Amino acid sequence: MQDEIYIKRCIELAKKALGNTYPNPLVGSVIVHEGKIIGEGYHQKAGEYHAEINAINSVEDKSLIPESTIYVTLEPCAHFGKTPPCALKIVELGFKRVVIGAMDSHDKVNGKGKKIIQDAGIEVTSGILEKECIDLNKRFFTYHEKKRPFIVLKWAQSANGFMDKDFKPFQISNALTKQFVHELRNNEHAILIGTVTALRDNPSLTTREITGRNPIRFLIDMDLKVPAHYNIYNDEAETLVFNSIKNSEEGNIKFIKTERENFIEKLLKKLHELQIQSMIVEGGSFVLQQFIDANLWDETLIIKNENLTIENGTKAPKFSHEYFEVQKFRDNVIEFHRNF
Repeated sequence: MQDEIYIKRCIELAKKALGNTYPNPLVGSVIVHEGKIIGEGYHQKAGEYHAEINAINSVEDKSLIPESTIYVTLEPCAHFGKTPPCALKIVELGFKRVVIGAMDSHDKVNGKGKKIIQDAGIEVTSGILEKECIDLNKRFFTYHEKKRPFIVLKWAQSANGFMDKDFKPFQISNALTKQFVHELRNNEHAILIGTVTALRDNPSLTTREITGRNPIRFLIDMDLKVPAHYNIYNDEAETLVFNSIKNSEEGNIKFIKTERENFIEKLLKKLHELQIQSMIVEGGSFVLQQFIDANLWDETLIIKNENLTIENGTKAPKFSHEYFEVQKFRDNVIEFHRNF
């Protein structure tokens, strides 16, 4: 039970860096001596110190470390990257015990960190709140195990299943759900829309409703119909345009030439090459339906305006999965669906 309490604290710490650690995972660490937390840390940004090192550096009396337990949400790394292996540092300092939430499925780790620590004679316990620790890094695990980004589908619809009114932009969500969506954008690596959405809604796809980072923007525009003065081409975020005409780089805009055949498959392969770990699909009904029909999604968020009925417009995608959670935001509800 004590182990679970400290791993929960590690998870809380790790979440502070949500959206900022790509391509690295979210990791939190706590150091405990005789039932008292003497050090805490989390991985804040790729290239900077890992969670364990930040926790170690926060300990005021380093002489307590050999009699302490270090808790960490993810198996300590065993390879040299931009920083030295955390497993070796743990061995060097001679911790009494190590408690791991989830093992790291990344090829460079995958049990190696745990083995280094055990071979040094240090007691290791793993699998504490494993499900919660895996969920914390669902993006990281999906990217490495499925060789594609973690995919979140999102759309808003009226009570009777329309996404707009008379095929023109119409405000379905309220101010609260809009703010929620901007927080979602801050948490995910990238965001994708198609030509019709770009032309009809002219979205910026930023986090302007909150203080946060803007996701990388992806536009599917095979015939390059979206004018250069549209919001998606502004300088607020890096933008990749998948098209059938050209390859070029123009400031923060990168055009990637691709074929129409098996497009979704080729898109996900390219995003894996670009180390994109998660993506929101905010496209129109057609783009969303392609991902649904191919069963290429991990989470789906449907915003429903319970008091709004529309007689004519774009129908929402056909989607028959049961939700696992519903949250109410005044006259809006958000249904949360999982596919893992």
